[in-house]
Amino acid sequence: MIMKNTSIITYSILLTIIIFISCSRETKLKSIKVNYPETIKKPVVDTLFGNVVIDNYRWLENDRSEETENWVKTQNKVTSNYLSKIPYRQQLKKRLTQLWNYEKLGTPFVEGDYTYFYKNDGLQNQYVVYRKKDGRETIFLDPNTFSEDATTSLGSLSFSKDGKTVAYSISEGGSDWRKIIIMDVESKIIKEDTLVDVKFSGISWFKNEGFYYSSYDKPKGSELSAKTDQHKLYYHQLGTSQKEDMVIFGESPSEKHRYVGGSTTEDSRFLLIDAANSTSGNKLFVKDLSISDSKLIPIINTYDSDTYLIQNIHSKLYLVTDLNAPNKKVVTVDARNPNQENWIDFIPETENVLSLSSGAGYFFAEYMVDAISKVLQYDFDGNLIREVKLPGLGSSSGFDGKIDTNELYFSFTNYNTPSTSYQFNPKDGTYDSYWTPAINFNSIDYESKQVFYNSKDGTKVPMIITHKRGLELNGKNPTILYGYGGFNISLTPSFSIPNAVWMEQGGVYAVPNLRGGGEYGKKWHDAGTQMQKQNVFDDFIAAAEYLIKEKYTSSELLAIKGGSNGGLLVGATMTQRPNLMKVALPAVGVLDMLRYHTFTAGAGWAYDYGTANDSIEMFEYLKGYSPVHNVNKGTKYPATLVTTGDHDDRVVPAHSFKFAAELQEKQTGDNTVLIRVETNAGHGAGTPIAKTIEQYSDIFGFTLFNMGFEKLPNMQKINSVVN
Repeated sequence: MIMKNTSIITYSILLTIIIFISCSRETKLKSIKVNYPETIKKPVVDTLFGNVVIDNYRWLENDRSEETENWVKTQNKVTSNYLSKIPYRQQLKKRLTQLWNYEKLGTPFVEGDYTYFYKNDGLQNQYVVYRKKDGRETIFLDPNTFSEDATTSLGSLSFSKDGKTVAYSISEGGSDWRKIIIMDVESKIIKEDTLVDVKFSGISWFKNEGFYYSSYDKPKGSELSAKTDQHKLYYHQLGTSQKEDMVIFGESPSEKHRYVGGSTTEDSRFLLIDAANSTSGNKLFVKDLSISDSKLIPIINTYDSDTYLIQNIHSKLYLVTDLNAPNKKVVTVDARNPNQENWIDFIPETENVLSLSSGAGYFFAEYMVDAISKVLQYDFDGNLIREVKLPGLGSSSGFDGKIDTNELYFSFTNYNTPSTSYQFNPKDGTYDSYWTPAINFNSIDYESKQVFYNSKDGTKVPMIITHKRGLELNGKNPTILYGYGGFNISLTPSFSIPNAVWMEQGGVYAVPNLRGGGEYGKKWHDAGTQMQKQNVFDDFIAAAEYLIKEKYTSSELLAIKGGSNGGLLVGATMTQRPNLMKVALPAVGVLDMLRYHTFTAGAGWAYDYGTANDSIEMFEYLKGYSPVHNVNKGTKYPATLVTTGDHDDRVVPAHSFKFAAELQEKQTGDNTVLIRVETNAGHGAGTPIAKTIEQYSDIFGFTLFNMGFEKLPNMQKINSVVN
């Protein structure tokens, strides 16, 4: 039973703030003794540009060896033993479970005779796909039944043009390698053999006859770590075997592309193929499928921009591009002669970054204004219809659908407001609430504030800080500083259940929009790449210094957190400024910058990082900040919990293994260094809810314990909610 008396909860919150400030840290905690497992050194010597580099733990890159497996088991045992002794870890798990347990509903979409939507009853490990017809709601696909431990997840879900056949992909154990299953929609009978060995792929139908998908040849050696660098686009004709699938693009050995994708237009007239060697910049081609044996025509045949199709009307193509427009614009061109010199500006570039969606015969231009959403509606002639007034300051998504639909949906969220769905009337711009979460979290008790601070070189950087209302700026608030800063990815406000639990305990959650991200367009992204990557770390360090200076927290109560490229951010920051924070939480991080490009599709990240083989200058720059290569004997590093998954074939776990081994060997002082390796888990997508709750119980428990908290700051909040 959930207590719903707001006044009691409010009183509890006020009371626990007083308790937290006055006495939560009075008693010094007993430390937990850790005997680190010995990690054997087996030096491998590399010579790059005349420089000798010794890799003592290269053997940990062999994810198929029994020796590596035993190392992981031993490390996990030590970590589990440590975490089990944290007095409030189970209480955190209880509260995370309680708060997670509410119904979550996705926005509906129509395919054929049915309306589909995703739903989670609360604690289901995977979202379930439902469908509705004539008011009757039934389960269509339940990924929770795909495997006994719920580690097989649903990826892409794509319907034929008539909605009578569905192709969906699944991931096993969190791997990026997928299988595609083809099923009759009405009977739910599997129609033919499963397609295997599919990776980094969409599923795009041509009429009702077949679909396009992408994959690599299966690599020699381990499929979880061996290099993959020639991506191909295939066409699968229904009723044929996978071995008969035609290669449409990417087969030429003279011009390899690491990333190839194909998508058809809504009317099935055109196939668009994008080809790239890096995560930034793509070539784009168009093929007229209404003409047999039509040629593949280049729209743009260089890697100088990111350009993609958003919509077509007959042969008129609407393209989104950042070519000569760092903040992106929309252009039109005829598919029969689509060269760049024929492009016509449709929605011009502005001072804010553009992303576009289309539905119901309109375009919806979402602009990021200091990472906050602003949405403008245009018709297909380029006329501005209206600004869509959003429910508040935060992030919106959606406004997409088929061209002939009469209603659209969008969602809105920010750091203290759970995502809410709205039904939108595109004719008059009005909208009504479609679904509001019934969550036991009182958003009004929390507030977000956007601040701007100066980085080391004077660059102004925005940051959103979220916490309980009435927070006292006394330097005594446990704080998580989260960052990413790379790959043109923008961190916009969104609600997170783990972050809500953190803030319930009096925690501050701060997110700066670092260079390397996409918040201010291509120039902002480029300012954090390759020989300018240090700007990202400087921005993050300056954010920490701001929080300390303004007395949100102190170095003893600051944790830094990030995943993937954000794991690199944490690793570089903690090795450059080890005294700045008390806790470091690098997750699935890119941590060996001299070898990242030798694993799976890592070479495609070179636009952001450069590689150690490019030049002596690039080698020296990378080695200068590579976390694995900058752990020094005799340094007191912060308490560190490295996290990764044993099936992560995007950022292979060897990065985390080697970094943890270096830290454990060279750490000075009593700050603990642990590694937590999740089994049957990958880079993050599709991780079962039960595993996610366990992970955050461990992460928050480790963080607060190493900040010196004997008890949870807000015990009353947890105790007031009873199952």
